[in-house]
Amino acid sequence: MIEVKNLFKNYGSHTALKGISFCAEDGEVLGFLGPNGAGKSTTMNILTGCISPSGGEAVINGENILENPMAAKKNIGYLPEIPPLYLDMTVDEYLNFVYGLKKCKLPKKSHLEEIRDLTGIDDVRNRIIRNLSKGYRQRVGLAQALVGNPKTLILDEPTVGLDPKQIIEMRSLIKRLGKNHTVILSSHILPEVQAVCDKIVVINNGELAAFDTAENLSRKLSGDNKLTVHIEGERNKVEKILKTISALDRYHVSRTVEENVTEFEIESRDNTDIRREIFNKMAENGCPILLMKGSELTLEEIFLKLTTGDFYGGEE
Repeated sequence: MIEVKNLFKNYGSHTALKGISFCAEDGEVLGFLGPNGAGKSTTMNILTGCISPSGGEAVINGENILENPMAAKKNIGYLPEIPPLYLDMTVDEYLNFVYGLKKCKLPKKSHLEEIRDLTGIDDVRNRIIRNLSKGYRQRVGLAQALVGNPKTLILDEPTVGLDPKQIIEMRSLIKRLGKNHTVILSSHILPEVQAVCDKIVVINNGELAAFDTAENLSRKLSGDNKLTVHIEGERNKVEKILKTISALDRYHVSRTVEENVTEFEIESRDNTDIRREIFNKMAENGCPILLMKGSELTLEEIFLKLTTGDFYGGEE
């Protein structure tokens, strides 16, 4: 489990972090997003013990990273954007080196064999790392993060530079790892975050802009009370039917989709769900609904909305 409590970081007169707080539970994959200069890298550097905070706490599985750095770091596996590889070593030599560096107590042979199998690098175990493809180097970087079986994994852009097949494989691996580890995943590839992560943290200008699931953020930012509906039937007749729905707040005609089919933008009062009532009344009056969709935002739209001045703060 990772807990970030009221975290501040100052660089001289510049405040990079302004009291952010969030947590990642055991067995949870947390997406970490923010535009360049938002404070994302600073937060990750604090979590991994590379720099110290100016205020607040970062706690890794009950250990404060500032007060007990060695104990906290034993619980962390870190994959930076550029994996820390020794290119002149073979994969096996490198993993054995990392095993010793971390003073790992697990049975060496079976532990490293399990990691090679999990990350799919067993077939290149005797090859020089310099001669491996970008995808395999990324896998070796992830393998070193897994040495010692840390409870927490912090992955910074783990799929950068990979081809589409490798990206899919890496995403699948991260999801599997999330079942037994707490994972923080930093990525600029928003569909990747949406596909892999249970919750999302968005940082902007050193402040927490959002902490929630993608689904909840979409619902809260777009509202449950807005619908786009394509209805077949004479327009005046459809409008009269809509006016009989008590919870309907307002509507307007967007466009004519095709002959005798009109697109309506509909809003209800107090986030009332009026989809079933619209469906039933239109069906009773012989006006088929050809399309009905909510106005939920994509993760890209959520990110832009949160980082360009329209903020949502807090957690679920």
